[in-house]
Amino acid sequence: MEKQLEDLKAIREMMEKSSKFLSLSGLSGIMAGTTATIGAAIAYFVILSHYIDQAEILLIADALIILILSIGFGIYFSRKKAQKSKQKLFNKVTLRIIYNLSIPLATGGIVSIILLLNGNIEFIAAITLIFYGLALVNASKYTIDEIHYLGITEIILGIGALIFLYHGIIFWTIGFGVCHIFYGAIMYKKYDLK
Repeated sequence: MEKQLEDLKAIREMMEKSSKFLSLSGLSGIMAGTTATIGAAIAYFVILSHYIDQAEILLIADALIILILSIGFGIYFSRKKAQKSKQKLFNKVTLRIIYNLSIPLATGGIVSIILLLNGNIEFIAAITLIFYGLALVNASKYTIDEIHYLGITEIILGIGALIFLYHGIIFWTIGFGVCHIFYGAIMYKKYDLK
């Protein structure tokens, strides 16, 4: 009986590895959150508080740097985790995640650019949080459960940013900074330290 249970457990693990992306590292979330917090501090204390000419361009540059660094950290730490567990980082499941993330993210990015070009900068924090949350929920069926809950948290924070419209930077910092650090730490402890 014990042998049969072990066989069932092995089969379940094989099926999960082939249908879910398990190489997502908690460290990538922690680093993305740290990067977002630093970027938000620069946006608030340097760009927005000094009423700099062409602040929109500087905010876009700040956001792009945060995005590039976060993606870089995600790939770096996930690759290390995949190598450690002798798995391929890029496979069919990875492509499904990228596809399911990219549609809501691209849509949110386009909406944010339209808002920015029309001078509605106060909506951008809420829009980016909501669409990012929708992207995470959409892709979460291919990875660990914590991603689903992070997505729901981001959506709730985005709605809060719409309610308290002129405090969007605070909600953005909590969503992209604090929540990534929090969920990254949970993921690191639960999955990476095994």
